[in-house]
Amino acid sequence: MKTFMRITVDPNKMGGLPGIRGLRIPVATVFGMVGKGMAETEILDAYPDLEVEDIREALRYARRRFDRPRRTSR
Repeated sequence: MKTFMRITVDPNKMGGLPGIRGLRIPVATVFGMVGKGMAETEILDAYPDLEVEDIREALRYARRRFDRPRRTSR
């Protein structure tokens, strides 16, 4: 079962970066907008093809990607 239904990775689009529903909108772009303090409504205004659930799933995806145990060097 695929965990992220709205996140797509296609090596022929955006250099294989994770995107949202094949729209050529990188997860990192949405993540960065939220990080700058933009509200969901502002993001939706900037990217009218997005849906609220796209934003929320992009954040869950980013959290999953970065919320891994870190290896310490010896």
